[in-house]
Amino acid sequence: MRLLNTVCALALALGTAVSAETIATGDLGLIIERATGSVLLVDQSERASLERIEGLGDLSHASLVYSSDERFAYVFGRDGGLTKVDIVERKIANRVVQAGNSIGGAISDDGKLVAVSNYEPGGVRIFDADTLALVADIPTDSKTIGLVDAPGSKFVFTMWDTGETWIADMSSGTADITKIPDMGDRPYDALVTANGRTYITGLFGEDGLTALDLWAEKPEPIRVLPNYGRGQEEMPVYKMPHLEGWAHTGGEFVLPAVGHHEVLWIDSDTLQETGRTKTYGQPVFAMARPDGRQVWVNFAHPHNDTIQVIDTVTKQVVHEFKPGPAVLHMEFTPRGHEVWLSVRDAGKVAIYDTQSFEKMGEFEADSPSGIFFTARAHRTGL
Repeated sequence: MRLLNTVCALALALGTAVSAETIATGDLGLIIERATGSVLLVDQSERASLERIEGLGDLSHASLVYSSDERFAYVFGRDGGLTKVDIVERKIANRVVQAGNSIGGAISDDGKLVAVSNYEPGGVRIFDADTLALVADIPTDSKTIGLVDAPGSKFVFTMWDTGETWIADMSSGTADITKIPDMGDRPYDALVTANGRTYITGLFGEDGLTALDLWAEKPEPIRVLPNYGRGQEEMPVYKMPHLEGWAHTGGEFVLPAVGHHEVLWIDSDTLQETGRTKTYGQPVFAMARPDGRQVWVNFAHPHNDTIQVIDTVTKQVVHEFKPGPAVLHMEFTPRGHEVWLSVRDAGKVAIYDTQSFEKMGEFEADSPSGIFFTARAHRTGL
């Protein structure tokens, strides 16, 4: 009996030790510090930064994705660097410089592959998510943009120079490519809906946008708003909208208008315009609160000190405020009770309640830009 008690006590002690070392990642996130090549590990509940991880290269236009277990982040740097960050051990786990100039990436739905979209030398390169070993090199003879993941171990991306969209099916272990021409003049960014069905790319060289139904046996370009865009009025564009920041609120898309002071509302089934909302400046991100009731909009210079909040029922601006100079990015907590804003030129991250609009906290950050919570690990296209 004494031996049994001793064994039980030892097991309990070991269990307590293991439990004490367990680190939950669901409440964590990373914030890009674009000027210093570093990321901040942050805690949502504490509204605080936990640690700075350095040595990630040029992060002037950086983004990242997460592994499905929320432990690893894959950071895509502008210098072609692909950096795997271990947020449990709070350090770089691996890093490769895979190109001269890259512009984002994606992770496959099974979490096994990470793809990077390149400006120089162009094309897409796909890596093993565990080792960062090169799995596929897909040259395109063009700058590639709008790289997203799609169900079935597929990646979808578009060419700036040739106006084509390619679908790379990696389910067999090698890249099976489907090429879709005539997407439009100089596509500049793209998004995919959360169900992986609709891929939409914005056009810089002509009016309108182009969509693909990825569920179709042979996807064909679908023109969206062909009489609207930058080309119609040749408006100056101070910063291109980020299309992955487009809002999808139930049955409608809310899209930043290129070069115009408004957002556009489009029926997500028919892809027909349903309305427009005038805004304070040229919108960059139009992001939906997770429940879809609000859309938060930030703006290009010289109006980038301001945020507007639009009610999606009335399509009217219901709140406007100025968090500080150069608000670059927004990220909602997973259920949308708070929003975090990177205020680059004030060197801080500010946190607001999305119901009362009360400021809930802030902390210092070095030229913060993109904010990425680990909940993104479980969403297509992010």
